[in-house]
Amino acid sequence: MTEPGEPTPNLTGSVSAVVDTPSRQVTSSQTAPHDDLERQLLRHAQRPFAKPIAAYNREAFDFVAGRLASIERPLILDSGCGTGDSSRLLAHRYPDHWVVGVDRSADRLSRQRADTPSNCLLIRADLVDFWRLAHEHNWEPVHHYLLYPNPEPKPRHLKRRFHAHPVFPTFVALGGRIESRSNWRIYLEELAQALAFHGRASHIETIPADEPPMTLFERKYRASGQALWRLISIDK
Repeated sequence: MTEPGEPTPNLTGSVSAVVDTPSRQVTSSQTAPHDDLERQLLRHAQRPFAKPIAAYNREAFDFVAGRLASIERPLILDSGCGTGDSSRLLAHRYPDHWVVGVDRSADRLSRQRADTPSNCLLIRADLVDFWRLAHEHNWEPVHHYLLYPNPEPKPRHLKRRFHAHPVFPTFVALGGRIESRSNWRIYLEELAQALAFHGRASHIETIPADEPPMTLFERKYRASGQALWRLISIDK
């Protein structure tokens, strides 16, 4: 879901499947935030993203909105939730909140476990449309998680990263406490740069080795001995 002439972004999110083989470190010829990121941010800030919203994404959003309207609770978004393990964890952690996990892969979401809490909703939708609909309907998540997105580490694939996509201003406008995790620190450094462009401060820290993993990817990366980081941005 991009502007005409731009490559389709890989905005699928966090988890695919459990892989028993060791996970490889992210490798890239890029050793610092991309030189072209600032230009992309300026371009997208000046030209609102106006691609039509797909009907199936609107239907998915309307279904979730109807459920949320049944009981008033604070909202947590888990964008790119994969199989939904992180969403379930968050729902158990915050039983008085709604937790909405969104992923565009029907295959990943079909692996839903039987123990999904009643305050957890898992929905198939494209985040590019779902975020715009959420903003259009004045959603105000208190927490917004973006866990282990595909880092697209090749420099020529910058536009496939969330923070370099035209929808990023909408992501920021939704507000709330943002937390993103990655095993490639440069990805989070770019995200911090993009948030700062839109007036939001953030910090990056190492995830403690004894902290329980939130996703299958996090468990896999840690088992492979990789360093893991998280970015946190508090909405003022």
